[in-house]
Amino acid sequence: MTSLWVLLSTAVALAMDALAVAMATGLHLKRVSLRQTLRLSWHFGLFQALMPIAGWLPGAGLQTHLKNFDHWIAFVLLIAIGGKMILEAVRHVEHRRRRSDPTRGGSLVMLSVATSIDALAVGFSLSLLGVPIWWPAVLIGATAAAFTAAGMHLGCLLSGGSSFDRYAELFGGLVLIVIGLVILREHGVF
Repeated sequence: MTSLWVLLSTAVALAMDALAVAMATGLHLKRVSLRQTLRLSWHFGLFQALMPIAGWLPGAGLQTHLKNFDHWIAFVLLIAIGGKMILEAVRHVEHRRRRSDPTRGGSLVMLSVATSIDALAVGFSLSLLGVPIWWPAVLIGATAAAFTAAGMHLGCLLSGGSSFDRYAELFGGLVLIVIGLVILREHGVF
């Protein structure tokens, strides 16, 4: 049986992408409502919990097919959202229309998938070790949800005043792109 320490360390490692994306989201939004926090935390936690199950259930068959391109899926999703944030920063206008909300719609789903796709491999690994998936999935999901909530509010704190506004949004978009590049590096693309 896998120890609680190993499972918790794995959950924290998997939650790092969610934390970074949540911070970028907080930088982008500047003010985060309870509804936005709960929505992003719930979805990131849910996807982080479901991905290990998805990797664990079918075992080697699914893992073999996804292993070749899972990192590319995460990369493309993060580039799309990060690029959108950068474009909004570059097109900055004083009286800009309502700011897009990454905690809603397609952006929410894309970010949820992008931050949790590595958990497929964890689920597959746990199946090879004969570890039941339900407890690790709950622990991974809860950790991601907690880190997401903390990251959103930390991003808001870092966004500061309106003079920092444009640069915070630009920085948030760049962070997402860097996360995508790091994922590719970790999978041996570079």
